Amino acid sequence: MAPEAETAHTEPEVTGRQRLLAGLWPPRVTRAQLVVALLLFGLGLGLAIQVRSTGDDEALRGARQEDLVRILDELDDRTQRLEDEKARLEDQRTELENSSDQAEEARKQTLEKERQLGILAGTVAAQGPGITLTIEDGAGAVDADMLLDAIQELRAAGAEAIEVNGVRTVANSYFSGDPGDIEVDGRAIKAPYRFEVIGKPEDLEPALNIPGGVVQTLEKEQATAVVTRSEKIVVDALRPVQRPDYARSSSQ
Repeated sequence: MAPEAETAHTEPEVTGRQRLLAGLWPPRVTRAQLVVALLLFGLGLGLAIQVRSTGDDEALRGARQEDLVRILDELDDRTQRLEDEKARLEDQRTELENSSDQAEEARKQTLEKERQLGILAGTVAAQGPGITLTIEDGAGAVDADMLLDAIQELRAAGAEAIEVNGVRTVANSYFSGDPGDIEVDGRAIKAPYRFEVIGKPEDLEPALNIPGGVVQTLEKEQATAVVTRSEKIVVDALRPVQRPDYARSSSQ
């Protein structure tokens, strides 16, 4: 009986080309090799840029006169556009600065106007030169009309703020009552009647002392009126701000 044949297992033969490819891929790059590669890349890029720049210079050197003139015109146009834009922006800045200054000036004028109107309306305290008028009524003969006449004379002489016995008087103020029982705007006041008045003293005092004026009228009623000038009169009695029932600003 013939012996069984033995099965032979042989490894596939590896060629030289396969061994070469196995050594090259995947690549094994060291850190030093990577640094060298980056340096070479940078050097190549710099050379390329230099060559391009040199090429541009060469192109300009070799350009025709008409082309050079056109390039210069384009540069001039671009420069002019930039100058125009700069001037426009500077004008805008100047306009904004002026607008800001005008707005600030308008704000200041508005505040000053508001202060002046507040003084006239009696809603703002005031101080300044003026006079003090003190009326003594020993005989009890001074009536409301006499005090109102004094107010009107003072206003006609330029009084800007008036306070009578702690009551601020304004354009619509009124005096009422009998001698010894007088009211200002509904508030009772008693003698002596003390008027604190802000205005030009040189105009206020003579207005009270004219012949047949306030002082002489009071003296006829056995009352005394003393006027004292002062460089600083304080009128700090205030009136509440009142909204008119019907009148509205015409600008609304």
